[in-house]
Amino acid sequence: MKFNPHMLEVYLVGGTQDVNNNPAAFLDRVKQALKSGITAFQYREKGTSKLTADEKAGIARELRELTREYGVPLLIDDDEELALKVGADGVHVGQKDCWIEEVIQRAHDKLIIGYSCNQVDQVKKANSLSIDYIGSGPVFTTHSKDDADPAIGLVKLKQLVSLSNHPVVAIGGINSTNMVQTLATGVAGLSVISMVLQSRDIGLTVSEMRQPFNLHSSNYVN
Repeated sequence: MKFNPHMLEVYLVGGTQDVNNNPAAFLDRVKQALKSGITAFQYREKGTSKLTADEKAGIARELRELTREYGVPLLIDDDEELALKVGADGVHVGQKDCWIEEVIQRAHDKLIIGYSCNQVDQVKKANSLSIDYIGSGPVFTTHSKDDADPAIGLVKLKQLVSLSNHPVVAIGGINSTNMVQTLATGVAGLSVISMVLQSRDIGLTVSEMRQPFNLHSSNYVN
């Protein structure tokens, strides 16, 4: 699947740790989100995750089938080998993860590549790299990631968007009360974890996220 900036509009991130380490509940919630119209899903097992490598690979394969059914791109966090193994569409690399240049060398023209950047120098470096998009944040304080950096705020986010040659997706502490202000910075989309995975009504939450984009379809299958 080729990269399309519209994929970033309603971008869900998550792993089993985001639903009390319950794989069945996790897969069910992701399926609800896919059915409701998210435009991308990133599989991210971190923090308090209790899965073994084999269990993680098994869930990645199930997610591949689910996302393919709904025509939504699947990205794997910080593991291009697993992404290639399960036939995922992309990989997302953080500043604290493996070297981005090595990922590009192994995955260029094979996977969509996302890169986390929350500082000016990081964005400037990313401008010269063969990646597809950058993720910037946390925009607001978040409790979804144990390793989250300090919140950058909307002013800093807007600065990063203006500097970036690549489309930017915002992440971190985004909710229904601040997503409009976040979109006003010029980002291509919103990336969330708890807003959807811990929602009491996933369909309604995703619908609210879709409204600013006037989305009609989340199907990006070639």
